[in-house]
Amino acid sequence: MTVPTVTLAEGLTVSAQGYGAMSVAPVYGPVDPAEALATLHHAVDIGITFIDTANVYGEGASERAVGELLKDRRGEVQLATKFGLVGNIANGQRGINGDPAYVPQALDESLGRLGVDHVDLYYLHRVDPNVPIEDTVGAIAEQVKAGKVRNIGLSEATGDELRRAYGVHPIAAIQSEWSIWSRDVENKVVPTAAELGVGFVPFSPVGRGFLAGSFDAATLGDNDLRRRFPRFSDSALPANQKVLDVVRAVGDELGATPAQVSLAWLDAKGRQYGLPSVSIPGTRFAARVTENAGALDIVLSEDQIARLDSLAAITEGFRSADLNWVSQGRE
Repeated sequence: MTVPTVTLAEGLTVSAQGYGAMSVAPVYGPVDPAEALATLHHAVDIGITFIDTANVYGEGASERAVGELLKDRRGEVQLATKFGLVGNIANGQRGINGDPAYVPQALDESLGRLGVDHVDLYYLHRVDPNVPIEDTVGAIAEQVKAGKVRNIGLSEATGDELRRAYGVHPIAAIQSEWSIWSRDVENKVVPTAAELGVGFVPFSPVGRGFLAGSFDAATLGDNDLRRRFPRFSDSALPANQKVLDVVRAVGDELGATPAQVSLAWLDAKGRQYGLPSVSIPGTRFAARVTENAGALDIVLSEDQIARLDSLAAITEGFRSADLNWVSQGRE
């Protein structure tokens, strides 16, 4: 398999699909460290070299797992991590810290866990409502000057916050949830990114597993993060299933899996909006990494895209409830 590359911003060229390494932390259930490391190696082996992690995933567990990969393969990887969320997100105990004084501390701690001297992309994980975004981005820019950060990113910022941040320092990428059933970013964030020339990195591109057809409510552990999302409540499942049925039907037409259809739709939307877009699906299993990468070879027809475009409206009420948990909104 030859995975193409995408230039998210000047000086930041990454694999056309990335890997979301929250999956190698115990956020969705127990993780076997050996299997997690094998999955990471497999991703790089097949050309999925844009690896995304964060200091808060498993309270550093994800960064440490990625650090094991980087001991041998730093030169092959485009490395992204994040800071700004504090607490245990799996237990719903979280806050936001965008204090400029916290930036060098958080970065040095991440570099230590990762075992590297710099990261290729450093995101503010959430915008701190109590700190002007200009101040936080200015502090990250100081780490660019110090050589510890190559590019700056934002996660879950609004269009206005992205524009304000860009006025302080070029922003290479914005990361937000974007998928067939989560499309609020298309209102203002995506157009703003396209206008400014900022790359987009959709997270949860297969709906935390549901749009891959792999969700099973009966197997969720007590600490599975999805238990905290209204989207995965019992009352939401009938509407969710209607969405998945259409995704699966499109896949049957193409000889593709639901996950591949979901990812190919996002690639098509990036082209439609005229901005570089690189999804970061996560999984604990090497076979799923290969399956996800297969989406890069799928071309959806205009009719198929239109059918998939219509699905977000089916679950919009549950999406709005999710936003209250995830962030303050993304417009």
